[in-house]
Amino acid sequence: MKGDSLHSDGFNPTPGVVERLEPGIRRVLAPNPSPMTHRGTNSYVVGTGRVAVIDPGPAMRAHLDAILAALDPGEVISHIFVTHSHLDHSPLAAPLSEATGAPIHAFGDSLAGRSALMNDLATAGLAGGGEGVDAQFLPHEHVGDEITVDAGDWQLTAIWTPGHFGNHLSFAHGDAVFSGDHVMGWASTMVSPPDGDLTAFMASTQRLAARGDRVFYPGHGAPITDPVARSNWLLAHRRSRETEILDRLDEKGTDIASLTRDIYTDAPPGLQRAAERNVFAHLIDLHQTGRVNADPELRFGARFFRLPEPREDTV
Repeated sequence: MKGDSLHSDGFNPTPGVVERLEPGIRRVLAPNPSPMTHRGTNSYVVGTGRVAVIDPGPAMRAHLDAILAALDPGEVISHIFVTHSHLDHSPLAAPLSEATGAPIHAFGDSLAGRSALMNDLATAGLAGGGEGVDAQFLPHEHVGDEITVDAGDWQLTAIWTPGHFGNHLSFAHGDAVFSGDHVMGWASTMVSPPDGDLTAFMASTQRLAARGDRVFYPGHGAPITDPVARSNWLLAHRRSRETEILDRLDEKGTDIASLTRDIYTDAPPGLQRAAERNVFAHLIDLHQTGRVNADPELRFGARFFRLPEPREDTV
């Protein structure tokens, strides 16, 4: 699971077999299923002739061979795009670049896009929650927000969507968006500080919802055929989780582990740590908006207290 797993969505393609989703878009599933990746990572081939690959995936030779085998006769990979640098999305980019000569395009390395607060938390010792950061990732070409790259018969416009990861990009191809791990249909999205940032996640999701696109092609799971509804569901889900946290906080305070046990009552033991990171992401956002205090300071091991709601001044 990336966040809260929702249901079995019937998505079960064969790894390594190319599937043509619509004209100019192909998908090859990597053989890396897990509770965090669903059936595996979706790698996409966009265009014809001179094609782009989005999210080459994990460092697996079999998947490299499958991506190359997905090309039609005479086709070449001219560009490689990476939504973000988790180990299930970016490590194969370098071997694929070496095999094809195609440059790697991304927002930046694994520290790019972090907010000042997340940098402060990392400097103070907050490490990632085990989601698997590709610390060696370094693209050849920086792609900033709203930058368009094209070749042949395809065009991709970058949408900077931090939240799941600071360097996360989604890519618009007409009215289809490759949404990486920011919006998926099979589960809600993991937001784990300092790489994840809930404040940024909410803003990015609102931005995607406002676009009104036809379909999202996510990094894991099936295409999302009603992206506005799905984006709005994710926003509502996060607001509901925020309410659950606030309802369990009082003036005596509590810690993250206790909050998580109270809220994620059905989470398997192996995913409890991931759930704690999600709770911490909410507490950071609530702290920033003045609804929660932390003792002795904003850290993972702090005790958290609900602050009284501010009252409007009366004349």
